[in-house]
Amino acid sequence: MGFGPGMYEIRVQGELSADWSEWLSGMEVRPNDQGETIIAGVVRDQAALHGILSRVRDLNLTLVSVRRLGDDSK
Repeated sequence: MGFGPGMYEIRVQGELSADWSEWLSGMEVRPNDQGETIIAGVVRDQAALHGILSRVRDLNLTLVSVRRLGDDSK
């Protein structure tokens, strides 16, 4: 079974500005009022998801959650 494109929402502790969007593969980056940042957008495949998560790690952010919101390949 393959891993196709899908919409993801990644939540991390701490606040990042929208300026980080390009570095995070063009994902939407927006802080919320709970001191977290939501990183959301379409991820093309599993390798791209791992790349984004590696960048979250490189920023030394605490990962709160990763949710697949939908499947754009259908």
